[in-house]
Amino acid sequence: MNILNIARKEILSSFRDKRTMLFMLAFPIVLIVILGTALTNAFNNQVSVDDIHILYKDQSDGELSQGFKVFAKEARKSGVYFKKALNDMDGKQEVKKGRYDGYVEIDNSGIKLYKSDQTSIEGSIIQGMLSAFTNKYNAVSEIYKVNPKQAGVAFASHGDYMKETSINSANKPSSIDYYSIMMTTLIALYGALNASYLIRGERTRKTADRLLAAPIHKGEIFAGKLIGGIATNALCIFTVVAISKFLFKANWGEHIGIVLAVLFTVVLLAVAFGIGISYLAKTGESAVMIINVLIPLVAFFGGAYFPIDVAEGLPGLITNFSPIKWSSEAMMKIIYTNDLAAALPAIALNIGISLFLLLIAVVGLRRREGL
Repeated sequence: MNILNIARKEILSSFRDKRTMLFMLAFPIVLIVILGTALTNAFNNQVSVDDIHILYKDQSDGELSQGFKVFAKEARKSGVYFKKALNDMDGKQEVKKGRYDGYVEIDNSGIKLYKSDQTSIEGSIIQGMLSAFTNKYNAVSEIYKVNPKQAGVAFASHGDYMKETSINSANKPSSIDYYSIMMTTLIALYGALNASYLIRGERTRKTADRLLAAPIHKGEIFAGKLIGGIATNALCIFTVVAISKFLFKANWGEHIGIVLAVLFTVVLLAVAFGIGISYLAKTGESAVMIINVLIPLVAFFGGAYFPIDVAEGLPGLITNFSPIKWSSEAMMKIIYTNDLAAALPAIALNIGISLFLLLIAVVGLRRREGL
């Protein structure tokens, strides 16, 4: 009962502190809005292609010329326009001057394509469409040798020469999605600052002796403070998740319970880190300084401010030591690939480090005469 009363007191005290509410609630929401809005283009992987204009010279006859005319007519539906070159026009020069995206020469021996180096995407599209046409023409030619009547039917069933397909577009986070995850995880870690005051605050307020004089064991005080700190930070973090989900429409996936479980272990890690540092550091100021130095570094190398893809060398090694990195990657996999097993390593790592830090705090508490 004493443990629950102490935990309740910590929760109420924290929520009455306007600075705590401003930092743990308003600050991450403002960061999500600013970064998510300002860096929208950095997460936009879509490439728009304007209409493609191709100059061509047809010196063929028979089936090839007829088939190409059908092909050029159908290509217009996809925004690809073929224009027949005049006799006095130099198609290659027209392409070099940027007036056309490509130049095609057709004769009985085949098709030749000249692309512009300045429009590589358009050139690739032209090449792909011409390859599709050539393959179909060769197939029709073989059919014509066996059954001439079926050749016309094969050419008539042309279909689309260019199809638009989205590759994993729905399985990538938008800027709001990304920074909702990152800022929530970052602020969860900053809960270490409040946690460093849980025990030390009683000493600075000169209330530690009164607590020890009461019929309460030091272990109960420690457990109550720990539970209160975890509950306070968890409530703040879950509130940020709810606001980002329902107000900003951030995508937290279909398995939000597992995502929240990962975030809860980050909260546990932050509180354990704050309490552990408060016992390792000689003064409260040095504890705060250590936290304020380590967390920005962890945030930077963990990709909290912008995505970082470093897999090799010392930078990659440092990045992999960031709790933000392994926790956010686990949440991304859960949200965007439904990889529920990705939560286990992150949860195990966060809990394991938390237990180690709490062990340090317990040893420090036992060695002290007071709190």
